[in-house]
Amino acid sequence: MSGTSADGIDAALIQTDGTKVNAFGPTHYIPYPKTLRDQIIKAYGRPPGSQEIVLERIITELHAEVVSALLEKAHMKPPEVDLIGFHGQTLFHKPPRQKGEIGETHIIADGPLLASLTGIPVIDQFRLNDVAHGGQGAPLVPIFHQALSFELPKPIAILNIGGVANVTWIGPGNDEMLAFDTGPGNGLIDDWVRENRGVSRDEGGKIAAMGRVNEMLLTRWLSHTYFMQKPPKALDRITFKDCLEDVRSLSFEDGVATLTAFTVACLERAAEYFPHKAPLWLVAGGGAHNPTLLKMMEERLNTQVQKALDKGWDGDALEAQAFGFLAVRSLRNLPLTFPGTTGAPIPLSGGRESRPFHKDLSPFFKASSIKATVSSIP
Repeated sequence: MSGTSADGIDAALIQTDGTKVNAFGPTHYIPYPKTLRDQIIKAYGRPPGSQEIVLERIITELHAEVVSALLEKAHMKPPEVDLIGFHGQTLFHKPPRQKGEIGETHIIADGPLLASLTGIPVIDQFRLNDVAHGGQGAPLVPIFHQALSFELPKPIAILNIGGVANVTWIGPGNDEMLAFDTGPGNGLIDDWVRENRGVSRDEGGKIAAMGRVNEMLLTRWLSHTYFMQKPPKALDRITFKDCLEDVRSLSFEDGVATLTAFTVACLERAAEYFPHKAPLWLVAGGGAHNPTLLKMMEERLNTQVQKALDKGWDGDALEAQAFGFLAVRSLRNLPLTFPGTTGAPIPLSGGRESRPFHKDLSPFFKASSIKATVSSIP
């Protein structure tokens, strides 16, 4: 899994039949080289072109390297793995805004290449079938959230804070599930601190804690038409990029504090659409490591907020695990998306299967060669 934060690749081993999780294996993470991350961020919102073809190959090769490292950590060989779920890197996502429209999505992921490099069958392009049927194409993880939370009291809200934040509300009934993108997650915060301090994130929310929230800007941002749109709904990472122009009038610390508060204010708006209040929010993703953000959540949502880790879940690897789960569902033709999660007209399966051209072909690439290749991208 490589999310819209573009910080790197998470990989995880999971044993599942696509309906329940039998066991979790090791996880592995590698950060993107800075040059590659910069190229990905530069490509956001851009229509597909020749540069993205080169980028796609580099990212796919790097995923193969991650798979190799993960299997080495688990003391496993490729033939012992049945399937890889390969999300790829989202560069552009324009969901439909009204019924009858068909959205657009662009995820760079070369499934056939990854299958050949690893010697393991691959499922990728999970969103395409949903988008083709008028769905939002995201979020895709809710059915995995439902499987993980089977024994937890309901209703419950499970929140992933990556570049964009998305929430899954799960009710007491088996079919009571609502999911949607709430608004910006870490993306705007990361962009602001990268631009001003050259670092990748507000580590531990320390910068936000030093700043003062500009409530006037929050009010203006919350008037965006996205917050009047009923869920299910999805966002592109750059939808709220104009907020970065607005905070230029603030001090650096106040900008971080205000952007952090915006992420939380979006959650407050999201909760208004829940059929019933969720007494507990479980938080996963990079945002779970931001105590300032979590404290703001408790204050604004007036509810209990816990890290997914508190329930024994690996919040950092949750989405990587989810795409293993979704890959098995795809193989079994089980639905990945639902009317309540993406606005799909009916429960839909999806994904594209690729099998290795040569079972014994596994030329894993060294990180140094990947960095050299990345530097040649215009």
